[in-house]
Amino acid sequence: MSMLLALLTGAVISVMVAVNGELTACVGTYLAAVIIHIVGTIFSYLLCRVKKTPLFRREGLPLWAYLGGVIGVLTTIFNAAAFEHISMTSIVALGLLGQSVAAAFIDGFGLLGMPKRHLGKETWVGLAISGVGVAVMLDASVTAEMIAVLLSLGAGVSTVLSRTVNARLAKKAGALAGSFYNHLIGLPCCIVICLLLTDFRTAAFTMPAPWMLCGGMMGVLVVMLCNHILQKLPALRLTLLSFLGEIFTGFVIDLVRRQEISGGLLWGSILCAVGFLTTVLWQVWGEKRRKA
Repeated sequence: MSMLLALLTGAVISVMVAVNGELTACVGTYLAAVIIHIVGTIFSYLLCRVKKTPLFRREGLPLWAYLGGVIGVLTTIFNAAAFEHISMTSIVALGLLGQSVAAAFIDGFGLLGMPKRHLGKETWVGLAISGVGVAVMLDASVTAEMIAVLLSLGAGVSTVLSRTVNARLAKKAGALAGSFYNHLIGLPCCIVICLLLTDFRTAAFTMPAPWMLCGGMMGVLVVMLCNHILQKLPALRLTLLSFLGEIFTGFVIDLVRRQEISGGLLWGSILCAVGFLTTVLWQVWGEKRRKA
């Protein structure tokens, strides 16, 4: 069940990215981040009230456990900065690589309060196959823009760090309350960044359609799902499965929008999927064999 939820998380992320992309086209990257966090904060708060989830109580957690929202803002900034210099395909590929490496380290060393998990040879075989897929997905733009490459890798790392920190908070506060804290604490960071980096004198804004605000609500669902799943699955397995759901849904969205899918992205994604499935199925088989 948890693995199906991980696939669902990836599917929701793809839809969320598409919706947030439309919002960004109307109001710009940084103002869109503010709007997304405002909607997410209000929506998660209302859900907490409806479900009578307690908020604003001491959970006996270290301060860093509340900083998942701040780390998540870095992902937005890193991707926005890299987008100006390298292709979207390269950003997706490098972000995936950063996520995989960060998740493997968190699982292998038990970082950020997560349980330490043995990484067998199946993990490295699968990641090696996926690494070839990532290389196929990259294009020539990465060779001339190493700073953008590092930013994209950092976006992948910050995604996993934010997800893991939020899961630590959710373990005591609950998945829904953890999502509320994530958006609430990230909001002031988005506001400060928006005020510093947006030139309101020259920026051209258009009024977004109401449905474009749904991205913030989907963000609440994504954080809730990750908070729940990370208490049951290793960080690496969540990363791999969510990517499968994300890339498959992304292809469907592109087909619906009649956008061209490059051969490098298609074949690279297939290799990544093969590598990820090899890792996940091998791990599951190994766990069942040890239990037997």
